[in-house]
Amino acid sequence: MIVDCHTRIWASPEEMGTDSAGWLERNSGQANLPADPGEHAATTGEVDHALVWGFRSRHLKAEIPNAFVADYAGQHPGRVIGIAAVDPADPDAVDRLEGIAERSEFGGVTVCPAGQAFHPADTRAMRIYECCAERGLPVFFESGVDLAATAVTEYARPVLLDEVARTFAGLTVVVGDMGRPWVDETLVLLAKHPNVHADVAALIRRPWQAYRALMSAHEHGVGGKLLFGSDFPFSTTSAAIEQLYRLNEVAHGTNLPTVPREVLRGIVERDVLSALGLRRP
Repeated sequence: MIVDCHTRIWASPEEMGTDSAGWLERNSGQANLPADPGEHAATTGEVDHALVWGFRSRHLKAEIPNAFVADYAGQHPGRVIGIAAVDPADPDAVDRLEGIAERSEFGGVTVCPAGQAFHPADTRAMRIYECCAERGLPVFFESGVDLAATAVTEYARPVLLDEVARTFAGLTVVVGDMGRPWVDETLVLLAKHPNVHADVAALIRRPWQAYRALMSAHEHGVGGKLLFGSDFPFSTTSAAIEQLYRLNEVAHGTNLPTVPREVLRGIVERDVLSALGLRRP
């Protein structure tokens, strides 16, 4: 089974909010990078399932509507699973979550402490986690460190999720992009908490960072908790898989160790739906 755990679509890049053009330019070289649903369907066609993340931030004046994500998931039943965006700063955040939990198009929830300007253990956020734990909805944490100049970078640190994992031991947590640039903090969480996982999405386009992160994960014995993600629209599923399998090229001609092939294969072929307890579409 191949599951692309970290993808995104939008009707317009402006839906990513303040400084969306600058963020996209820095990450892709295109200020108006498209994330067309049709292109997503074509480039993720080889996977068994694709998770599509929404985004919502009062702080950044941003919203990729959950209805847009749900509509796309509804067009591809059995393959596309929506990950609905919730902003703890919304006064009606819990009510929004109640509606999300009732929809079959959604299998989880995503939040972005840096982009939404909240401490991960903020009381408002803790209410969201409690509801998710009760309903068996995994929470996907977006890094958001480079979304905009106004993003609160210190709230993106993975170590801040330790309190969340301690408080809600039954809550399934996914740390996006291995919590870059604080990968070592993420590895500590993966080793400490059974229900904490991490995806490798944004790292794959950065071979040296990815090599160091995955080598460290292997040495810490937590390679089995890493999940594949292409980070569409910044990459495609096939390109990301190829880059992952070519990861050890950075060590060729050196005395550096290599990440075992079985670790890389495990990331690509992991049964993510079972590992995260995701509702099967």
